[in-house]
Amino acid sequence: MAKIHAIRTGMVQVRKAQASSKGHGVARIVNMLIDNEWTDWLPIYAWAIEHGNRVVLVDTGETSRVHEPGYHPSWHPFYRRASRFKVAPEDELGPQLRALGMQASDVSDVILTHLHTDHAGGLRHVVGCRTWVDRSELKRSQGLMGRLNGYLPNRWPKWWQPEMLRFNHGPVGPLPQSADVTGSGGILAIPTPGHTPGHVSVLVDGSPSVLLAGDTSYTQGLLLAGKVDGVSPNEAVARQTLGDIRALARQRPLVYLPSHDPESEARLNGSQTLSA
Repeated sequence: MAKIHAIRTGMVQVRKAQASSKGHGVARIVNMLIDNEWTDWLPIYAWAIEHGNRVVLVDTGETSRVHEPGYHPSWHPFYRRASRFKVAPEDELGPQLRALGMQASDVSDVILTHLHTDHAGGLRHVVGCRTWVDRSELKRSQGLMGRLNGYLPNRWPKWWQPEMLRFNHGPVGPLPQSADVTGSGGILAIPTPGHTPGHVSVLVDGSPSVLLAGDTSYTQGLLLAGKVDGVSPNEAVARQTLGDIRALARQRPLVYLPSHDPESEARLNGSQTLSA
């Protein structure tokens, strides 16, 4: 039986029109940038899964370097207009693992749901283990278009050499593909495109099963309401993913844990399943 630990690596605020989009098409992006209302401060979760003799991380959280001048590109409208961070050095992944009685050397694998900075900012803490990412996500993060799409590849460690997820394990309910990272079938990476086209979630098998859902939605309530966020480049694809997750929850008991939901840790601790 796997044990999952919630690791809060700081806090973030985004515009409300990012968490739940307003309008359609280009208007969704414009409304996100001009919205004057902020969400409350939201957690930035990474997750540690103790599975047999392995520790598997899902995401690496944010780095306190976000507060350094120039860390975020000043020319980018998202970083200028639509995000705020509160991350102290002690919030970072390394100190948080030590607080759990773990070391980075205990980690065998890291699965990145996607490569935005609040999910990949802590990569420097995971030297020496395998790191898995969707191939299309890595490709999308590169070059000028990657910068325009909000990625910060220049902030990743120079030594980082990710491995590509291979989705050859078969379907999981309505979700057509999965990748067996550990070889046991107990931890599966599943494509959940929306927030980014190469976004993945991680299913931890159990009773109930747990879906570490990255940014498929900002909260469980937004999933249930079918509300697509303001970042997803393809609204229809994102809405399909939300529907597939709700359908999966009708097929099996499922705890749904997006990375920025203030209620995620309580649902994990209480094994509170999604009623879809």
